Amino acid sequence: MSKYHWWRDAVIYQVYVRSFLDSTGDGIGDLAGVRAGLPYLKKLGVDGIWLSPFYPSPQHDHGYDVADYCDVDPVFGDLAEFDLLVTAARRLGIKVLLDIVPNHCSSAHPWFREALAAGPGSAARARFHFADGRGPDGSEPPNNWHAMFGGPAWTRVGDGQWYLHMFTPEQPDWNWRTPEVGAEFDRILRFWLDRGVDGFRIDVAAGLYKHPELPDSDDPEADARTRDSVNPLAWNQPEVHEVWRRWRSMCEEYTDRDGRERLLVGEVSVPTAREHARYVRPDELHQAFFFDLLGAPWGADAFRKVISEAMQDIAGTGSTVTWVLNNHDQVRTVTRYGEPATEGSGLGAARARAAALLMLALPGAAYIYQGEELGLPEVVDLPDDVLTDPIFRRTGSRARIRDGCRVPLPWSGQASPFGFTSGAESAKPWLPQPAYFAEHATDRALADTRSFWHLYRDGLQLRSSLPQLGEGTLRWLDTPPGVLAFVRGDGLVCAVNFGTSPTPAPVSGTPLLSSGPCPAGVLPGSTAAWWLSDTNL
Repeated sequence: MSKYHWWRDAVIYQVYVRSFLDSTGDGIGDLAGVRAGLPYLKKLGVDGIWLSPFYPSPQHDHGYDVADYCDVDPVFGDLAEFDLLVTAARRLGIKVLLDIVPNHCSSAHPWFREALAAGPGSAARARFHFADGRGPDGSEPPNNWHAMFGGPAWTRVGDGQWYLHMFTPEQPDWNWRTPEVGAEFDRILRFWLDRGVDGFRIDVAAGLYKHPELPDSDDPEADARTRDSVNPLAWNQPEVHEVWRRWRSMCEEYTDRDGRERLLVGEVSVPTAREHARYVRPDELHQAFFFDLLGAPWGADAFRKVISEAMQDIAGTGSTVTWVLNNHDQVRTVTRYGEPATEGSGLGAARARAAALLMLALPGAAYIYQGEELGLPEVVDLPDDVLTDPIFRRTGSRARIRDGCRVPLPWSGQASPFGFTSGAESAKPWLPQPAYFAEHATDRALADTRSFWHLYRDGLQLRSSLPQLGEGTLRWLDTPPGVLAFVRGDGLVCAVNFGTSPTPAPVSGTPLLSSGPCPAGVLPGSTAAWWLSDTNL
């Protein structure tokens, strides 16, 4: 068996299935669309794909409310289509990761319906967190926890008890202190491993276990203030690590059979890199997303701090850091880094290009969210009547909504649906695409060697061909204020100018790759570049 671990420096492309490519003309992306798009992803140069949930679901949270973990929702296809997708991906050398949701399910899940019917004290209710309310008539929630998507974390049922949901009422939390729940998820993982998947992205991986006494929080509003906040009573409980040890053992069991390594990568939202590191110890998750880079404000000092902490605390476990700049829950970098960013041009786009080169030069693995390689901005002007995010429905606020980063991809043409759907010209994508998406369509991006797409493709090609890149270490170089530079391996230098004025480049000569025009000896503002140096640095 090879000692090479593919996941340690892999570049994985996140496919948000309902917005990738629609093969049926109903305006919603599907698994057949993903299969049709595999040659595009192969050409881009990614190592694998992570599929957002496609399981049967009422779609209250677009699939993260799972009603059946071992099937495909008809809107996305069926199990036969899934098998075709896996086969096609393997033929192209592309790994397939599934999104598994073990913290909560749908209120339409058969076990939750059984729990509602069975009543207080039943074994069926023990699979979830049911509790009596407080106050003389039990009309107050059992504790003061707030849901991540707004409002209280408890909903009362007809017989007077309450159930816990850390997200929406349609997403009841599993009670992992009931062994039956863990056994069921063991069965679910084996179902998909037996169908040939290469691993799992684990939703809310720091959740699962709640404090056994469900006590009040000292600051419930702070616990639910942001999507990535941490309620220490509902998150990061010590028992969760036993789950990851069991799942890691299961993956290694399959690897021992056929030599193919299966990957577990967790969505771990904890306050520090040191706590994050506990999840990627050698017998737990292979990797966990490092969100601190995504959350860092644009600036050399902030980026250097989070990169240094990750390299010290996470890479020190024997794992590799899993870098991410975008995902389906966050404002896209083109908009996040620029004010304003509507058509993907200007400062936000320049910074997003520079951040991409920085991420691809860092030691470890990287995840790219679909459309990132097209330089798509956040769609900020969606009208209220098309918004589907449960955060908006629960709070009435647009401040944290995620629809803007989930608008269907533009593939071709000058007007919506931009080749996203194969239906009639009048077919409408499930979220409206703005007219300026024409500037980002894949056909135009592939034809323009200056596009985001070519920057990503060239970066991925160099990353796979240069031994200095991928897994390993980095060494920081002395730089003027506002500039970040480091050496990878034997003479590969990456530098980023976070300012807006040009500065002398840390290396002479023409860059190997740069995020924008970069003459020899100069590093323009808001630009990143890679050099191969023959001199000791």
